Amino acid sequence: MSSAQRRDRDERGRARNARPRDAAGRPLPHGAEGVERVPEDLVLTPEESVAEAQRLLDEGLPFQAHEVLEGAWKASGDDTRELWRALAQLAVGLTHAQRHNSRGAVSLLRRGAEGVGEWASSATVPAPAGLDLPGLSRHAAAVADRVERDGVVTLSPAELAPRLRADA
Repeated sequence: MSSAQRRDRDERGRARNARPRDAAGRPLPHGAEGVERVPEDLVLTPEESVAEAQRLLDEGLPFQAHEVLEGAWKASGDDTRELWRALAQLAVGLTHAQRHNSRGAVSLLRRGAEGVGEWASSATVPAPAGLDLPGLSRHAAAVADRVERDGVVTLSPAELAPRLRADA
């Protein structure tokens, strides 16, 4: 049986990656001890998504926070889809920085900051779940500036865990 035939698949036949992952989201060998995975079928309200993503960021797990935000992006309506996408990009940018991938970090942090800013300036609905869009955009731009200026850096816990809500 080929490796393609042995791949873990969901009920629709789509490939699923069951390998454990480290804290930065990198795949580990089968049978290794990894961090808890975000279920692929996780569906949360916007408030629950923000709370869970913040918890994961606070624990130094931006890759897992990205997965929560990506789930919100995929489940959102047209009015907020681009905002959730930008938030997921911001979390992936933090993941790249955590992995010491400066180029990917700068690119995705800037893309996330721009997406958040663009959504905020053109939105016809309030930001969901009390999101602090100006603060998130500033945080992403500041981290991108630091990584671009200093190259490979180890981010502080505060840099890896932006406050998603102004009141948090």
